Amino acid sequence: MSGRARLTLFAALATLLTSWSLAPLVESAAWLPQAALLLAVQSAVGAGARRVPLARSLTVAAQLLVSLLLLALFFGGRTGSGGSGPVAYLVTDFGALFRQGAIDVGEYAIPAPLTDGIRLLLVSGVLLIGLLVDLLAVTVRTAAAAGLPLLALYSVAAGLSGGGGASWVSFLLAGGGYLMMLLSEGRDRLAQWGRVFGGTPPGRVSAASGLGAGPGGGRAAAPARTGRRIGVTALGLALVVPALLPALGSGLMGPQGGGGGSGGGTGGTISAVNPLVSLQNSLNAQDNRVVLKYRTDSPQQGEQYLRILALDEFNGVKWEASGRALTDVPERLPNPPGLGEQVRQGAQEVRTSLSAAEGYSQRYLPMPYPATAVEIDGKWRFEPAGRTLVGDQLGKERFQNVQGARYSVRSLLLKPTAQQLQNAPAPNAAVQAEYTKLPDTLPPVVGETARQVTQGARDDYTRAVKLQDYFAVSGGFRYNTKTASGTGSQAVARFLAEKEGFCVHFAFSMAAMSRSLGIPARVAVGFTPGERQPDGNVNVTMRDAHAWPELYFEGVGWTRFEPTPRSGISVPDYSRPQAPAAQPSAPAPLPSTGATAPAPAPSAAEDCPPELKKLGECGGPVLRQNASGGGTSPLAVLGWVAAAVVVLGLPLLPLLWRTRVRGRRLGTGEVPAAWRELRDAAWDVGVPPDGALSPRRAADRIVELGALEPESAAAVHRVAGAVERELYAPPGAKVPYPALADDVLLARTGLLAGAGRGARLRALLLPRSAARVSWAVSARWAALSSAVAGRLATVRLAAARLRLPLRGRG
Repeated sequence: MSGRARLTLFAALATLLTSWSLAPLVESAAWLPQAALLLAVQSAVGAGARRVPLARSLTVAAQLLVSLLLLALFFGGRTGSGGSGPVAYLVTDFGALFRQGAIDVGEYAIPAPLTDGIRLLLVSGVLLIGLLVDLLAVTVRTAAAAGLPLLALYSVAAGLSGGGGASWVSFLLAGGGYLMMLLSEGRDRLAQWGRVFGGTPPGRVSAASGLGAGPGGGRAAAPARTGRRIGVTALGLALVVPALLPALGSGLMGPQGGGGGSGGGTGGTISAVNPLVSLQNSLNAQDNRVVLKYRTDSPQQGEQYLRILALDEFNGVKWEASGRALTDVPERLPNPPGLGEQVRQGAQEVRTSLSAAEGYSQRYLPMPYPATAVEIDGKWRFEPAGRTLVGDQLGKERFQNVQGARYSVRSLLLKPTAQQLQNAPAPNAAVQAEYTKLPDTLPPVVGETARQVTQGARDDYTRAVKLQDYFAVSGGFRYNTKTASGTGSQAVARFLAEKEGFCVHFAFSMAAMSRSLGIPARVAVGFTPGERQPDGNVNVTMRDAHAWPELYFEGVGWTRFEPTPRSGISVPDYSRPQAPAAQPSAPAPLPSTGATAPAPAPSAAEDCPPELKKLGECGGPVLRQNASGGGTSPLAVLGWVAAAVVVLGLPLLPLLWRTRVRGRRLGTGEVPAAWRELRDAAWDVGVPPDGALSPRRAADRIVELGALEPESAAAVHRVAGAVERELYAPPGAKVPYPALADDVLLARTGLLAGAGRGARLRALLLPRSAARVSWAVSARWAALSSAVAGRLATVRLAAARLRLPLRGRG
């Protein structure tokens, strides 16, 4: 192995060993093999470019280009934007994943879960440091300076992790990798110089050599050995000094403060100290973790929201839970406030068994409303007005929480009718006074809009339904978790003007408008019912976090309404309008294109430890060496560039072909072409087409085998219905279908999202439907062969006819 190849190897090894210091930041080290593979490819490209040799700038450019392409191929398409071209999958989603990684860094505590965004940041960071180290140590031939990017990588990791039991191991690996790189470079330089430094036996040293023995006739120490001793001494000091110095701070991803936890350090926990921040973070979380599982005997599981707490005080700045006295948890909870006997008799008591995830740290206990009895271990307190259970204090800054708890709740399944709500008497005076308070800073537009929307309504129930329909159906509002979660008086007015927000804005605005109309209102925070699993359990994930308004009706009590036009959420039966024309239970929200929340600004890094500064100064004086002359001819450079383009472009040919075919099919607007594209998209992810099935049965098969979500499944069925109309409808009965292309792309996005990582990568780069190309080529070849054979047969027959008269002469 040549000296430069050896130096390339040790530069990559030094980067990889230093990157081990990032391992404590995340829960899994599964990103390290991927980073090692891409770093090896990047170093190999640099070695090959230098062997040509290419100019330094072209070497770095080739390494950077290959690294970007590999990152795009590994991570492209993870966000599922539904784009129809390679730019969408290799650039747009790539950038979106970078932004999501930055959001995840600000959201999670150490050790953070290994989301796709965080994995991308880690791998790309290691590649960037590796490129700088390779540039300085191998391309520019200054290995000592290559310690600076290694030092930066280690300092960031140490600053974020705040030290720990394995910090000395990480530093030992980083320092060892750096010293090996220095020794490799020193050996290479000495070999090029032509002199081997080492000990010389006594009596064999000439005076001119400068290596003579001292007065005692002893052997002189070799410079290489002296350098090793200096390195070992510096490394030892670097390992001892940190024990005498204070540790670095927690850094950007350090453990987050806030009550409710049982002590810090666990990553990815949810805290309800600020329910608004928790809600938006949960809705924007990329790794949709399950936080609760439950089983219930309720016949209406889709109506069983899990309520955490009620926010009943609006001070003009924010909604919050008012301070109320807590009591011991009674064996049987008191009757809900305002619940009358007539509605109580029509209710059904149901039982729900719940279990919370170990990573879900929450002082408030999620329960169906209204609960009548709770069985749970631990120290809990009961808040009667909001009917919530709150974890009691266990010690200094430690509270009981729901983390890993298993508990059972009995609750009432209330079934009020629209008639009962419409005929509800005036509320209790105390309730009316407390829950209709509004701050003086509330802009007049809030009350004016409420009166305008509810104009003509003669009772509170009708006003509430009109407000709900205004937000969910007729007002033109859009659901978007990207909106800032301000909830003060001005935020409500801004939301009514911009008409864009997520559940917090809808719930708080409807509650404020209800209060302006004299209807007692508050806001509940919790989870939507979740998704039933094949084993009978129901999973509640982070993205099921939700907020909704509760309005008070005498005889019924606190009643849920649903103004948020969010996919998968339906309004209660008692709030549905009587006329079938408008059904707010199936709103058509416009989902946000990128549900991202503003990430906190990165904190400044701490000063580097003194031991690392010493390590960075380990290099001795280096000899300058000019690059070899001659260079490379422009023709050779163009040849290498063309070869690189061909090699890198060949894997993208199937992707480009599928993109072109997809655009041509969907651009025609014809239903058969769109149906063919949908079937090929399913084929690409492993659902082969079956020509014997009807469109409806084929759609069912795609939905089942593709494990599609409800929204994507509905798109598949809509396209199949259009195919049936195209085939069987009478002439002139064709119905326009302007959303045909959008539905096909939506179904394709769902198919890719439901496939595994390897299947998704194959669907993009090696689509199975590309077999149609070989089929088409075979068919054309067969047709061409038949045509040529027929032509030859015709020529032979004509020649035979010309020869017959000649034979008959004579």
